[in-house]
Amino acid sequence: MKRDFRVLMVFLGFVFLFQIGCDEQATAIRESKSELAAAAEEVIIEAEEEVIVEAEEEAAVETEGQGGAEADEREPEIRFEKVIHDFGDIGPGTKNVCEFGFENVGSGLLKITKVSKSCGCTPYTLDKKEYAPGESGTLKVKYNAGKRASTITKHLFVNSNDKANPKVELTIKGTIVMKVEHEPKKLNLVLKGENASCPEIKLTSLDKQPFAVKSFKSTADCITVDYDSSVKATKFVLKPKVDMEKLQKRPKGRIDIGLTHPECDSVTITYETLAEFKSEPSAIIIRDAEPEKPVVREVYVLNNYGGEFEIESASSNKGIVKVLNQEQDGSRCKFELEITPPVIEGKRRFFTDKFIVNTKGGKKVEINCRGFYSSAALEASTQ
Repeated sequence: MKRDFRVLMVFLGFVFLFQIGCDEQATAIRESKSELAAAAEEVIIEAEEEVIVEAEEEAAVETEGQGGAEADEREPEIRFEKVIHDFGDIGPGTKNVCEFGFENVGSGLLKITKVSKSCGCTPYTLDKKEYAPGESGTLKVKYNAGKRASTITKHLFVNSNDKANPKVELTIKGTIVMKVEHEPKKLNLVLKGENASCPEIKLTSLDKQPFAVKSFKSTADCITVDYDSSVKATKFVLKPKVDMEKLQKRPKGRIDIGLTHPECDSVTITYETLAEFKSEPSAIIIRDAEPEKPVVREVYVLNNYGGEFEIESASSNKGIVKVLNQEQDGSRCKFELEITPPVIEGKRRFFTDKFIVNTKGGKKVEINCRGFYSSAALEASTQ
């Protein structure tokens, strides 16, 4: 029994030891599982942290990209203080200056690429062509007034890299008012009579500013006048002297009178001399012309001064105009002319010629002739 008891005790001992081993193994397994779970949790946390870091880096890159795009989208914008300048009343021949201020109110560099103008009488100055954001500039414009009374309007165009407003139109305007009036406005002269029947020239200051006559110049010196440049007054009466020989050579021209008036440095007066001869009509016009079908016209050459004259020759440049008959009657001569339209060449719709009459004494009368073909003739010429 003892033996059985010992056997039983040994068996129980083995069982106890086995149970202890199993418990230790289970504990080890549990500890291993805990360690694996902790390790897995650390991996997950590290992975999450890496994802967060990558997301932050991507967000930073995206933000930088957006900042670059914004930088690329910075645009200049030009803004003028005014686009129209009115000089008001200005004197003839005066020099006038105005300014157009502007500012770059955009976020990019403003570049003025070109300034164009409507005419050469509006020169401008611009210090530079590039302006940073917030920087201002000034476009200075000059206008040299003409010599005659008139209303003026001039335009300038400012081209820049402002995409919204690449071309800005600027306008200057004003009224040229004569400060010194002159009478007569034009001289009508003749080749007979004393001093070519030239009238006196009267100069009057309209604003009561005294002035002096500093110069007097006419075309080919046909007309002269005596004056004292040291004398100042608000009114002058000039007595012109006409050189008849020079006037015959230059029957048309102008007179420029220089003045010391502060707002009128000169006045200009044109002159014209009544020609010795004229034609009636002054030109020959033929309509619905037919090729090689003659047309007859009458033309008179007259002496404006009523004197008798003789014809030396009469001809035409191209031979289209021919004289059929010629009759002289004192101060006039009648011509019966035959005009023969030439054959149509190409698409030409008209023809021209010039009838020339030479008088004894060297005077010449020229009469232009122009003919227009009929529609039927033009249509036939194209078939």
